[in-house]
Amino acid sequence: MSSLEISNSCFSPETKLPLSPQLVEDSALEPSRKDVDEVEEKPKDIIQFTDKKLSVDEVSQLVISPLCGAVSLFVGTTRNNFEGKKVISLEYEAYIPMAENEIRKICCDLRQKWPVRHIAVFHRLGLVPVTEASTIIAVSSAHRAASLEAVSYAIDSLKAKVPIWKKEIYEESASSWKRNKECFWAAGD
Repeated sequence: MSSLEISNSCFSPETKLPLSPQLVEDSALEPSRKDVDEVEEKPKDIIQFTDKKLSVDEVSQLVISPLCGAVSLFVGTTRNNFEGKKVISLEYEAYIPMAENEIRKICCDLRQKWPVRHIAVFHRLGLVPVTEASTIIAVSSAHRAASLEAVSYAIDSLKAKVPIWKKEIYEESASSWKRNKECFWAAGD
């Protein structure tokens, strides 16, 4: 992921700014209004289940757009404890065809509720060690409010509707499949 660094030396007290703006003869330095207006970019939904380590940088790059001023992320990671037990990893399983279909529905819901551009939902399967990401959701939009609200809705909906199962593996060689309290089909258990 690229980053922009502003050097403090650019703003030192010795820097003198011209009293009047200088004219720039070469307009190639800035895109013309026509170039900006002609940007046609189709919204995209990227959904991936993988047993590989997830990269926040790679997922966030997928949703960046010149039309957007905001990229919001949710990154769910494996923590090292649960109810006094030491967790060493999580293990995830999913019914992938149904999970992908449910995530597509969530993406559709997001687009109906907020003016978002791109959506990426990545979920890890298999073993996920402590501190590693199990879920990354990235959403881009023109302004921050839409992408922030959309990301929050996306993770809540994913936990409630998508058939993904999580097992906590504890240090003392025990493990426990976890019931997702947000999941609608397990509400009566």
